[in-house]
Amino acid sequence: MSEAVEAPVTPAPKGRLGDALLAQGVITADQLHVALLEQQRSGRKLGEVLVALGFVTEAALQEALSAKLGQQSVQLDQIVADPEALRRVPKSLAQRFLMFPLAYDAAAQQLLLASPTPGDIVAADMLRAQLGPGVRIEWALASAPEVTQAIERFYGFDFSIDGILREIETGEVDVTGLARSQQGYSHPIVRLVDVLLSDAVHRRASDLHLEPEGAFVRVRYRIDGVLRQVRTLHVRYWPAILVRVKLMSGMNIAENRAPQDGRCTLVVSGRTVDFRVSVQPTIHGENLVLRVLDAKRAIVPYRELGLWPEQYQLLDLMLARPEGVLLVTGPTGSGKTTTLYAILSHLNREGVNIMTLEDPVEYPLPRVRQTSTSDGTKIDFAGGIRSLMRQDPDIILVGEVRDPETAEMAFRAAMTGHQVFTTLHTNSALRSFSRLKNLGVLPDIMAGNIIGVQAQRLVRRLCPHCKEPITLNETVPEAAFFDGSAIGSTIFRAHPGGCERCDFQGYRGRFAIMELLRVDPGFDELLARDATLGELTAYAHAHGFVDMARDGLRRVLAGETSLEEVGRVVDLTGLLTAPR
Repeated sequence: MSEAVEAPVTPAPKGRLGDALLAQGVITADQLHVALLEQQRSGRKLGEVLVALGFVTEAALQEALSAKLGQQSVQLDQIVADPEALRRVPKSLAQRFLMFPLAYDAAAQQLLLASPTPGDIVAADMLRAQLGPGVRIEWALASAPEVTQAIERFYGFDFSIDGILREIETGEVDVTGLARSQQGYSHPIVRLVDVLLSDAVHRRASDLHLEPEGAFVRVRYRIDGVLRQVRTLHVRYWPAILVRVKLMSGMNIAENRAPQDGRCTLVVSGRTVDFRVSVQPTIHGENLVLRVLDAKRAIVPYRELGLWPEQYQLLDLMLARPEGVLLVTGPTGSGKTTTLYAILSHLNREGVNIMTLEDPVEYPLPRVRQTSTSDGTKIDFAGGIRSLMRQDPDIILVGEVRDPETAEMAFRAAMTGHQVFTTLHTNSALRSFSRLKNLGVLPDIMAGNIIGVQAQRLVRRLCPHCKEPITLNETVPEAAFFDGSAIGSTIFRAHPGGCERCDFQGYRGRFAIMELLRVDPGFDELLARDATLGELTAYAHAHGFVDMARDGLRRVLAGETSLEEVGRVVDLTGLLTAPR
């Protein structure tokens, strides 16, 4: 009796899903063979067959499809609804074409949709007929089950803050029910928290503060470095809001007498945003602060940092030095991380091994090996540097030099041929050297091992649509901060009431004012003989050093910010000239 011959299976053509999964190592050749046989028998799509057989997960399949199609991929179980997008796409249309509206940008006339079949021409034509021909449609990839679940979860509910509050006020807030169904959008507290987070991201907030008082909860956003109160909620909502945020960020909901830290990730307006969450017990209850870690806004290309041309030339010269320590100084919230990430991205090439120690890692960078010292790992900065040096690095980023051990290891890494980038808390570039001495770094160790120091502050940018001009002359008080060559120039101040385009603030956006100090051989000699701050300052100014106050005045003269705003972050009193 002859053996049964198995029917030959036509291999998947190059560029097909099976090849992509095979090349990525997600499935084996045998698993692909079995799946193709099952596909011939059932007539289903290969992806559905692979998931049904248990060879791949929905997430792995979606990632492979995303790479194959060149489409961004999104996990719909972590998204925050965009009410405007939901209003523009009827539920019947979403269900018919299996698509979910992620975000609508009114200014750009752009609608972002998630679908298991991105680029559906028929669906796009139907939407344009509904929305008008001027709307541009963009697609993201999502699995079919997630799209179906998202449609059922989000459609039919109110997503305005006032509407949700009215809904809460008509019934009791069940915290226990919230804990049982933390992703159920039938619960108004879930929607309230998501709307607050979405609103904070849309308004470019860096932090969201939820602060309980006696009978109310104050909601404040930090926008462009300044806290702004946006809502006041009744304190009765607070326990449920707190439980929801704790559940999202992996905290212990039963603990209310000890500080807690957590983290959560959501998709807001079609992009992934991380939130670093901190809870602090106070006399009025637990205070909640969420730091918005939006990589789209925070990771800035090096050439878009906004430096003056001569500052770029000086920084390029410092970065060209193959070994040594580059210090970035400034207070919390002065943009040090943004600057360092821009520099690392600029230096990030195939032939360079970059490793970091951060507390915590705020934004992942491709090809950079990043280690967090705050995720329960048994590692600190000093021990971490010692470990990194055994990983064959070219460039090391240390989050902060805060103790003698970390300072010693950072300079040891520099002396063994590595570029070391780190931050230091000082008020100016020139005061960094006395701070290092306080940390136990000897002057002869500093000499020859410091590339340079960059100090910076963030100032708000004047709204170009409503800023008010001032002509510098003998009668205006602002003239006292400038020398005689500026007389007759025009500077600007913020309009007291602002305008609609700047949310009535007079400012929109921020940029850095900074001072760059390159440590050259002459400066090294001064360090080696433990020169005073006065001697270091005199040498620096004699060799072209521009301090932060004067850099701020240059920005004022360029019309980018106001004198009042520079004076908010930098001491300008030393520049006051005698009345003429």
